[in-house]
Amino acid sequence: MVQLKLNMVGSVMLLALPLIGFAQIVTADTENAWYKAGQAELKAKLARKPITNTAKNVILFLADGNGVAAEYATRIFQGQQNGGYGDENIMAKEAMPYLALAKTYNTNAQTPDSAGTAVAFLSGIKTKIGVLGVDASARRGKCEDVAAASIPSIGDLAASMGKSVGIISSARLTHATPAALYANAADRNFANDSKLPDGCTVPDVAAQLLGDMQNGMIDIALGGGRRNFIPEEFTDQEGKSGKRTDGRNMINEAESAGAQYAWDDASFSSLKLDHSSPILGLFASSHMMYEHDRTGEPSIDEMTQAAIKYLSNNTEGYFLLVEGGRVDHALHAGNAFRALVDGVVFDDAIGSALEMTDPNDTLIVVTADHSHAMQFNGYCGRGSPIQGLCHKIDKNGEKYLDELELAADGKPYTAIGFLNGKGSIVTEQADGTYFGTRPTVTQEIAMDPDYIQQAMLPRKSETHAPEDVAIYAEGPWAHLFDGTVEQNYIYHVMRHAFEAK
Repeated sequence: MVQLKLNMVGSVMLLALPLIGFAQIVTADTENAWYKAGQAELKAKLARKPITNTAKNVILFLADGNGVAAEYATRIFQGQQNGGYGDENIMAKEAMPYLALAKTYNTNAQTPDSAGTAVAFLSGIKTKIGVLGVDASARRGKCEDVAAASIPSIGDLAASMGKSVGIISSARLTHATPAALYANAADRNFANDSKLPDGCTVPDVAAQLLGDMQNGMIDIALGGGRRNFIPEEFTDQEGKSGKRTDGRNMINEAESAGAQYAWDDASFSSLKLDHSSPILGLFASSHMMYEHDRTGEPSIDEMTQAAIKYLSNNTEGYFLLVEGGRVDHALHAGNAFRALVDGVVFDDAIGSALEMTDPNDTLIVVTADHSHAMQFNGYCGRGSPIQGLCHKIDKNGEKYLDELELAADGKPYTAIGFLNGKGSIVTEQADGTYFGTRPTVTQEIAMDPDYIQQAMLPRKSETHAPEDVAIYAEGPWAHLFDGTVEQNYIYHVMRHAFEAK
């Protein structure tokens, strides 16, 4: 019995020792900068209260192809451009209070495209790959299916409520994402009449945009794609001919209907933003320029600011879709640098919108339609240039060492790579077989804006990827974005915000 009591006393003493030490450690940690930052964030989140007002306005930002990997790379790139390591940087979208993940698959595709995904988040219904404004009962390319399968978009809802509707894209305005807001088509490629199959009675995508502007459904549309609005025998201000075979000059038709027209940064700056007339801006024959190469065109940030000023004149409110379309194109090309530069100016546009609106009456949602096959290599020291080569970790400090990290072949490698694409180290040989040896890359080569990141599988164009994408939100009912959701859920939150009483 005495021995049992001694054992019990000893056990209690042993249990007490780590508790005393733990209390001392916690007291000491409260002075640590990371601990203080964590407590400050906790305090801010505890004080956060959902906004449940009716949304007067909804703005949906969509960076095409900007999956979680691209989001991370853009954060680092933006932070490094501002003189930091990059990791600590907070983008405008990342300061928004609510976050969720969206599943991006199409009804018939594990890896989605921009048309099927856009229908999901703009119309609330998942559908097939490659179609616009129709449900999954429509067969791709079959115009005869469109009438029965057509579904309305959030833009149609907003217009029916007396709100204004705006579209911005750095891609063609007839491209998949913007087109899904206003068009009902059996194929995303039916951009102009020359693309329609014989016997198709459904108007082409450009014609549907013009029709919606003429009937007051769309108030402002800014982007590229001029060639789809002018006839092939017509030459535009940049000396490029159109694609239409029906002889229609839809720019002239829009102006005849009272719309203002802009085609470059000068005419853009001259637009009257008092909402007295519709606005059509077509700043390129095809897609607008990458931000890195931009000249003579407004940026997506400038277009966003102009659109908000214009739309805010409607006392009933508005819906605005802003697409950073060229992020997707740079990723398809395996060119991380241009994707990141476009990602930064897209985030600038989000920041402008947050500054120009009131979260009590404006719901802002930021997301992507799908991701890409971008991946990251390790183990890079902190501050390694995200678009460049990976440096060794300094075990005794913070910033990377000057020495480069090497792979098993003795060669350095970039922080960013792709699973497939133009930069594949495996290339086709004269006999039709594929073989490759990884070339040595210097930091100078890797940091060149034109550098194509190394990839594994050979493809002419790098592919989309199927993993979930992030949703960031602020404003009325933004707290409903939580957890992992289907992509079409985005529409339902936006609609609820508009209709909530």
